[in-house]
Amino acid sequence: MVLADCPAPLAGPGEILIEVHAAGVNRPDVAQRSGRYPPPPGASPILGLEVAGRVAALGEGVEQWRLDDAVTALVPGGGYAEYCVAPAAHALPIPTGMSLTQAAALPETWFTVWANLVDMAHLTAGERLLVHGGASGIGLTAIQLAKHLGVEALVTVGSEEKAKFCVEFGATRAINYREEDFAARVKADTDGEGVDVVLDMVGGAYLQKDLSVLRRDGRLVLIAFLEGSKTSFDFMPVMLKRLLITGSTMRPRTIAEKANIAAALQREIWPALAAGRLLPHIHACFPLARAAEAHALMESNRHIGKIVLEVDR
Repeated sequence: MVLADCPAPLAGPGEILIEVHAAGVNRPDVAQRSGRYPPPPGASPILGLEVAGRVAALGEGVEQWRLDDAVTALVPGGGYAEYCVAPAAHALPIPTGMSLTQAAALPETWFTVWANLVDMAHLTAGERLLVHGGASGIGLTAIQLAKHLGVEALVTVGSEEKAKFCVEFGATRAINYREEDFAARVKADTDGEGVDVVLDMVGGAYLQKDLSVLRRDGRLVLIAFLEGSKTSFDFMPVMLKRLLITGSTMRPRTIAEKANIAAALQREIWPALAAGRLLPHIHACFPLARAAEAHALMESNRHIGKIVLEVDR
């Protein structure tokens, strides 16, 4: 990936043009770069699904924002740039006391975690959650959401360093899947009861084990398949325990669907972010020109939390 010049995008009806200060790096960016996740029709072919910056122009009909407002936004593409267009309803104010770089790490993970765990899995206080990839941006956000909701969070990770970090971050237990079977450990740690919800971004051989650790009326939520989407599968536990299997992707959702998620986040999560009770963890920042290094770090799986690109001006 190299920098190139192109015309600045224009804000259409219901859109805002953002002068980008920082852009978050996410797994879908890596997948798109490698040809496995093409942008949806009408989206910018430039990588980048979340940005933070200042409003540089208002499209027709936009009334909730003013020029120079500081915002962070979920975008359908185009974030790795000096300017990016976003639907006005997908932008959120910068939480009090938070920098633009920190705010760029919020939208993709919070939209995804809220939509899948709250809207789809109906995670509620007093329940127990298992999150795979606990040290990822999604994983740490899920830990924070669990803590915010009064939910016990167990996570799987690939190193003791990540395990220690996740526990300090709020997880009840972090299981190193390289050293022990996560399903056996979950059952042992919960006195055989299991968990109510599993958030799985791994897939593959994990799927059958996920069913084994879910208790009656449990929910398995799929958001990615790092180990593949195809596997041999016994559905009997689904019937015997009345399990629900669901999943989603964020990018193809409609503008209205994402706007509803943004409104829920501003109402339920943004006050906690502004109060400092919830914070993103940024592992590394790179200049935009070093986006390739940021992707290499993400693909190495050595990072904990988010990776962010900053735009030099």
